[in-house]
Amino acid sequence: MRSINQKIAIEYLKFFYPPLRNEISQLSAQNNFAGAIQATINYLKNLLQESKINIIAHHIKMMEVIYKGGDSYVKDMIENLFVRSFESFKKHTKIQHWTFLYQYMPVSFQVIYNEQQKQDQIFFGK
Repeated sequence: MRSINQKIAIEYLKFFYPPLRNEISQLSAQNNFAGAIQATINYLKNLLQESKINIIAHHIKMMEVIYKGGDSYVKDMIENLFVRSFESFKKHTKIQHWTFLYQYMPVSFQVIYNEQQKQDQIFFGK
């Protein structure tokens, strides 16, 4: 099976995030894959403010589909933007909501998130 490059990942994102389809298409036309990932993060943060935790958990699992099949660039972007944003989610939600999200988060994202937290502790004392 061919790995998912940023062009294929964009198609997945448009399918997984229908409300963002136009924005993702515009960002893709500008060759801005990072912007498309950021748009999904912003969308999930809005859902977080509305306490739509089940929907967020579902979207995190859908992003893992892209991650698992992604080429190195796609994986790097998801790790460094999408997974990195989980710390912001944690700060801006109730602890029980974060616990639920973390519990249903794909293991691969839990591992990445935890490693990022360790690195931040080492480098920034967070």
